[in-house]
Amino acid sequence: MDPVIVVGAGPVGLSLALALARLGVPSVVLDETPGQEETRPARTAVLRPDTAAFVGRLGCADALESAGTRWTAWRIMRRRRLVERVAFAPRTPDDAAGSAPASPVHLPQHALTRALRAALAREKLAEVVTGSRLADLEQDEHGISAHTRGPNGTWWRGSYLIGCDGPRSTVRKLLDIRFPGRTAVERHAVAALRCELPWPGEALLHRSPPRQGGGPGSEVSARPLADGLWRLDWLLPPGRELVTPDALVARIRDSLAGWSGTSPAEPGTGSTGTGPDGDGNRWHGPGRLVPPYELLDTGVHTVHHRLARRWRQGRAFLAGDAAHLLGALGTQGLDEGLRDAENLAWKLGLAWHHGASELLLDSYQAERRGAVAARLRAADQALPLLRDGRSVRWRTVLPGAARGRSTLLTDGHLGRGPLGAPPVYARTPLAPPAGAADGPLVETVPGAPVVDVAVTASDGSVVRLHDRLGQGLLVILVAPGTTVWDRRHWQSAGLMPRLTSAVAALPMSAELLVTESYPGAAAHTVLLVRPDGHLVTALAGVRPEEMTACAEAVRGGAHGRGAGAARRAGSEGAPVRPAGAGGPAGAGGPAGLGTSGTSGAAPELGGADASDAPDRSGTPDRSDASGASDGAERGGSGEGTTGADEATDSGGAMEAGGATGARRAAERRNGGAEGGGTTGSAGTAGAPSPVDPVGTSMLHSESD
Repeated sequence: MDPVIVVGAGPVGLSLALALARLGVPSVVLDETPGQEETRPARTAVLRPDTAAFVGRLGCADALESAGTRWTAWRIMRRRRLVERVAFAPRTPDDAAGSAPASPVHLPQHALTRALRAALAREKLAEVVTGSRLADLEQDEHGISAHTRGPNGTWWRGSYLIGCDGPRSTVRKLLDIRFPGRTAVERHAVAALRCELPWPGEALLHRSPPRQGGGPGSEVSARPLADGLWRLDWLLPPGRELVTPDALVARIRDSLAGWSGTSPAEPGTGSTGTGPDGDGNRWHGPGRLVPPYELLDTGVHTVHHRLARRWRQGRAFLAGDAAHLLGALGTQGLDEGLRDAENLAWKLGLAWHHGASELLLDSYQAERRGAVAARLRAADQALPLLRDGRSVRWRTVLPGAARGRSTLLTDGHLGRGPLGAPPVYARTPLAPPAGAADGPLVETVPGAPVVDVAVTASDGSVVRLHDRLGQGLLVILVAPGTTVWDRRHWQSAGLMPRLTSAVAALPMSAELLVTESYPGAAAHTVLLVRPDGHLVTALAGVRPEEMTACAEAVRGGAHGRGAGAARRAGSEGAPVRPAGAGGPAGAGGPAGLGTSGTSGAAPELGGADASDAPDRSGTPDRSDASGASDGAERGGSGEGTTGADEATDSGGAMEAGGATGARRAAERRNGGAEGGGTTGSAGTAGAPSPVDPVGTSMLHSESD
């Protein structure tokens, strides 16, 4: 079969290609950039434990430890009072799942991308082609062809194609898929600096800080990075306030002075108390000490909320920022993009090797789009509660409202609750039949991510459960006392021989693991886990027929629709190469794979799409304050906007200047929120959501 074509070499596209290579699927990554990652300390990524584990399995674990940092705690302050503090537990390879949560991993996005590129360069089944800008797509029943322009311009033939080319996705435009949503949900001024703060190793969210007016909408966060660096984010008020260099420096000094405590005014500075601004930045304001700091990078980041109407069209798929934009209230767009890649990779692996039913391929959109839509809906419902200044009066009728709002923010930043928790695919089309799903109760519901417990592999090694994901189905036996006995004895005793035979007979590759305990599971419970770590079901003892039915359901019923498809002669393990410069190559693909795609490329969308904002040529100097542009309106094949904690404006240091404001206003008229209708936030949880669930849309575009 032909390789899989991945358009875009950002973190999501590179992760998808790596995951496919681990499954023995060749891929070619079309990268329109020269392949050199710009160093931007202020553009960082916050990876939750599940996405960090996914990136680590792809060969980037060392980079996460060296370039990233795990916080020791998370704290929320309001004015001068500590509202909440969450301590994180250290993670060791053989510890049991504790009650304390695991810390996210915070690292610069350029470090993550470089680590993924380095890992991909070691893979024989993957190739990154730089300087390749997608121009056209053509589909047929056997595959998909992509035409690129640039130094490596040619036609490429693939079995499937995934658009990971960012918020201005060319793939999405060529497929004529609308991208409705809300523009400029939040705006943040961002700075990366080296300094010492009173809470080393702890991330901080400071609401209504006294030095910045103490208003209900003011907010600043400080998150530590490696090597003594910090990323600071200031929530900007609604509107088009320009952030000049002087204004941003004033914000930095106010925040640092407020956190460092009071000090007597410096002698000789007069009534203002303002001292020298040289190396050390020592005094600012009456009685305030500004600790020494080194400013490394700045930017302005604008958060947009958008959701593509379709994520699959025939053999073409969308993932990452090409499919969704989110990032308000601490939610992470890059997290969701990496979950897209993990979800789609194992399904394409089955399709490439064995053929797949339409149900399996459609399940990607059903699961992932539904999860992101729920995340956007939760954010839109929470925004009025957290950002509306009038909500301060609610404390008179809602005791503890301030703490409740802080809890919502903690959920978004730490990946908890509806704003940030890993998704549960409760209504997945890959759910097992009713009889096979009626197993014993465990704390993990079917469709939810499994707990990362310690497990014993067939070779006797004790590893983490999440470290075994990604290759096939996992079958886990809960057997207390296993570690006490020698592996040679317990592998041939009790349920193990029968369970081993049942696993070997499953219709898809599977690995048998044993664990001492699992939350809520009784002894001899058998758990079936999908390659992306979501629970299929729990069974009481060894039940081969139910196990087979569950495995068939995970495959989408593909056993009767293409499992015996033959690859073309010589295609297995063939090197990735273009099909030829003269036009689309010959067709070839697995039998039984229908396609709903159209032959030939669809016309580009009109100006209603936010991704149609004009391209920026060149990158201004960091000191040019007129070069800023919104993250969601950037070009490029990378993950241009990946949420409030991953991306900053790449067009310059800060927003400033009247000409820039006029140009940005014009861009919003061309590429702003697509709406003839109302797309504002829902006022309460019971109000209609502006983010559409699967199959239903409450967002509107000019073409509707």
